[in-house]
Amino acid sequence: MEERRRESLDRAFELGKNYEMANGGCPQCTLAAVFEVLGIEDEAVFKAATALADGVGLTGDGHCGALSGGTLAIGYLYGREKKDFADIMRLVEANLLAKKLRDRFVERYGTVRCRDLQQKFFGRFYNLYEPAELEAAFKAGMLNTCSDVVGEVARMTVEIILEKRASDTEG
Repeated sequence: MEERRRESLDRAFELGKNYEMANGGCPQCTLAAVFEVLGIEDEAVFKAATALADGVGLTGDGHCGALSGGTLAIGYLYGREKKDFADIMRLVEANLLAKKLRDRFVERYGTVRCRDLQQKFFGRFYNLYEPAELEAAFKAGMLNTCSDVVGEVARMTVEIILEKRASDTEG
């Protein structure tokens, strides 16, 4: 059982990293990796993740897109359904799990904000709408660094989901 869990976590990391290297779009890459490891397919959720890249809308001004993708995966599995919209308590489970992901992310990286992560990793923020800035970001290693972050968040997300599933079967 432990070996299978470890394999799932390693696969989540590798898929996330490789998707980011090949395609970009950190939230979609994280979500795709998590969904693939867990055997989930949902094109609508994948598509919805598009605009969460680089701190929302490629601005760097929101939290890390990889974290957004992991959070979407958790919400997909444990979130409140429309039929339960009026039940405020149905918010709790998904939000506790999302907080766990956020806390692990902060423990590892020190912040959730994309702009701050770029500052930490590269010593500055890159405006990805400017072609020269985009080129400079790639030269600085943004693709490799962000790919590692995507892989790590995919791993963290799968780990949290597997922990939740294990606790559900024990209880």
